Amino acid sequence: MTQLHTPKASRNQETGRLSFMRPVSPRGVRFPARGGDRAGTSTEMACTLRTVPATEKTVRRSLLVASAVLLSTALTAPAALAAPSPSTSPPAAPPAHTPVVGGERLGKPGTQVNLAAGVPVLPKGLSGRSWIVADAETGDVLAAHDAHRPLAPASTLKMLFADTLLPKWPRTTTHRVEPSDLAGVGAGSSMVGVKENETYSVHDLWLGVFLRSGNDAVHVLAAMNGGVDKTVDEMNAHAEELQALDTHAVSPDGYDAPGQVSSAYDLTLIARSGLQKKDFREYCSTVRAQFPGETKKNKKGKRVRESFEIQNTNRLLSGDYDVPVYQGIAGVKNGNTTNAGATFTGVAERDGKVLLVTVMNPSKKESNEVYKETARLFDWGFAAAGKVEPVGELVPPKSVADATAAPGPSASPGQAGGTGAGSQPVASAHTGGGADGMGVALGITGGVLVLLAGGAFLVNRRWPLPDLVRRRPRP
Repeated sequence: MTQLHTPKASRNQETGRLSFMRPVSPRGVRFPARGGDRAGTSTEMACTLRTVPATEKTVRRSLLVASAVLLSTALTAPAALAAPSPSTSPPAAPPAHTPVVGGERLGKPGTQVNLAAGVPVLPKGLSGRSWIVADAETGDVLAAHDAHRPLAPASTLKMLFADTLLPKWPRTTTHRVEPSDLAGVGAGSSMVGVKENETYSVHDLWLGVFLRSGNDAVHVLAAMNGGVDKTVDEMNAHAEELQALDTHAVSPDGYDAPGQVSSAYDLTLIARSGLQKKDFREYCSTVRAQFPGETKKNKKGKRVRESFEIQNTNRLLSGDYDVPVYQGIAGVKNGNTTNAGATFTGVAERDGKVLLVTVMNPSKKESNEVYKETARLFDWGFAAAGKVEPVGELVPPKSVADATAAPGPSASPGQAGGTGAGSQPVASAHTGGGADGMGVALGITGGVLVLLAGGAFLVNRRWPLPDLVRRRPRP
């Protein structure tokens, strides 16, 4: 007899009624292999980088400005050294403006969207304190509301945990759980049912993380990684590399903690990174699976270990009494805590277009409100795609942005490497000869850096999501 494990309602778990569906696949939907034979090791991302050459006029103007600055410095330096005068020194210049990651409009309060002829109006009654609709492949942000507002992330932070740790072990790696592995799991946490002194595969544990949002599975994986503190440090470092600068992790599982924040923009950026990994796509799209139970003696005195069924708590994926399965849904992660309220990041495909939507903490407290608002934003995004001008972009990782920005002076962390609104040239190279040969050489060098550092953004831009979402029809 199949046992369904349903942990008690808690501050760290959604409590809506589970809907019982036909099993889709006990181990999740399979994807074409990408990035090597072993899943979960690819760090490829999907984006398109452009190299825009500067004009001859721009290059000459830059040289003139540089010459003037050097001449001014040379003429004024002796006087400054001879007669320093604090009372007559000019005031210190204000700090340079720091561009908003993803574009200036994403840093503005309120709803940002470019409505025009042919663009559908946004859904009415949206109550999410922060939300975003983005093209998962081009990185264009189609619309957003307080996209960079720092809020408690709840279990959506597990996307960062998974994106950081998934490449570390093959799925067949096994681990015997020690009592110390489960130390520090917060009271009232959502659990998948990990037991001390039992052995689990990494594959089992990740299913527990994604389907049941099990904080017990998270802490076991963190223990395998050297402990919670080390894991949190690595998560924060990875967030910085992704340019998810609104995010600060304190716990690996998203459990409420002072100072632990993220934003709709960052969660979308993190999900986009995670979806490049085959294992990540499989786990976040799995509707139900079998999870190892506790070893017990049967009536004959023989020690046996049975499994029980776990179901994904993502209601757009598994469905619920007031939320149907969303057509084209393919993940990603939900969350719910006392401080965060309901949070959700989802990915869906329709007619060859792949969208990411994140909604954080709707003020409406109706059942499954975060999923209902996400579904309406998906509907709007698919209707608006190709018609609406973007208001920003999902930026590439910092290492790629730095490499593409190095040859030219105009790129910035919030602009480099993107194709969305407000993006700037990422490299400069004059095409003339003679004295401009150095410019050509720099341009070639810059092009090589772009190819080396950004190759993952240029190859296989199309994600293998359609194979998944065709199996997610609306009932």
